[in-house]
Amino acid sequence: MVPPPGSPSPPPNSQFTQQFLSSVLSQRGPSALPYTEDVKWLIRQHLLSLNDAYPSLQPKTATFTHNDGRTVNLLQADGTVPMIFQDVTYNIPIVMWLMESYPRHAPLVFVNPTRDMIIKRPHSFVNPSGMVSIPYLQNWIYPSSNLVDLARNLSHFFGRDPPLYSQRRPNPNPNPNPNPNPNYVPPNHGVISSNSSSVGSSRPAIPPRNYPPSPYGSGSSSGRIQVQPPAARAEDPAEVFKRNAINKLVESVHSDFGVMRKNREAEMEGLFNAQAVLRQREDQISKGLREMNNEKEGLEQQLQMVLMNSDVLEGWLRDNEGKMVNMGNMDVDEIFDHCDPLSKQMLDSTASDLAIEDVVYALDKAAQEGSIPFDQYLRNVRLLSREQFFHRATSSKVRAAQMQAQVTNMAARMSQYVG
Repeated sequence: MVPPPGSPSPPPNSQFTQQFLSSVLSQRGPSALPYTEDVKWLIRQHLLSLNDAYPSLQPKTATFTHNDGRTVNLLQADGTVPMIFQDVTYNIPIVMWLMESYPRHAPLVFVNPTRDMIIKRPHSFVNPSGMVSIPYLQNWIYPSSNLVDLARNLSHFFGRDPPLYSQRRPNPNPNPNPNPNPNYVPPNHGVISSNSSSVGSSRPAIPPRNYPPSPYGSGSSSGRIQVQPPAARAEDPAEVFKRNAINKLVESVHSDFGVMRKNREAEMEGLFNAQAVLRQREDQISKGLREMNNEKEGLEQQLQMVLMNSDVLEGWLRDNEGKMVNMGNMDVDEIFDHCDPLSKQMLDSTASDLAIEDVVYALDKAAQEGSIPFDQYLRNVRLLSREQFFHRATSSKVRAAQMQAQVTNMAARMSQYVG
């Protein structure tokens, strides 16, 4: 994928790279990159750290096309990562795409072969389209995973099994051009085969210098400086078998680890759900226990009240037991005797209030039937209401005094139960 026309590409200078990243990540509106605001600073730090560790991997913006046809402008790191194969360092061209969900999810990594390179088929970690899938990408963990460690892992796994090799092309010029480089190896030494292939190329921005042998052939129309590697040597069958066995074992262990991880995650999810249910039940039990304690306290208070009222009634019965002999000759209005002046005053005020209420009711009926004049009705109601107000005020004051006396009496009785 190449950047669209007009897409800014930062120079290799570290300061310019910082300015470039700050500029593209701070854009707003339709041209803004599709990353959330809370991770833009972390993306900037990841790309700067990657550029410091691997200067050839330069950050750029380019258009990425999804499988469903959607296009989006994303950040990428385009360049090469070194690998060591058979004690020789080669450079593998790659592109790291920082998707919309980065860094919470792993980036997409593709090998980027030139016209004279071919992707090795089959390959353990690279599919025919060039997409890379190594354990570090599959086990990406936010926020500890980063691009620098990803580049190191790519270098390690590419060194074990190079993903690219050069294809043989006929040389149109039979006379080889002289090369001033003393480390140059003639092209008739051949290239590395697909079973032991690797890549060694340099970015166009790097000035000419001495490079390690490359497996990509002699010439290149893109102007890259390439050097032919030594002739392919026959590998020991025991080493090949050992390497294949190790790769198979690693793949098997990785597969078993993936299955085990999924099983443990399912078990943990079940345990978390059970924990949530247990906590909910704990809250319900605690709430029920609090309600039962409150109900118990209320019942105890009611029990104390019943006991005190029982004592009051028993005392009244003892005091009035002798009066039952003359009950037949006693007036109904004289059955209840006042225990104190407040009770007498309360009884008189309540009786007067109710009597006035009956008189007002009778006056209402008389006024409705036209038995008395309306002005006389109003005058009588006004006088009776004034008198009724005083009786009700007196009843309210007497009731307050009785409540105070009752509270004092209850406190005195409570002391004997507590003691």
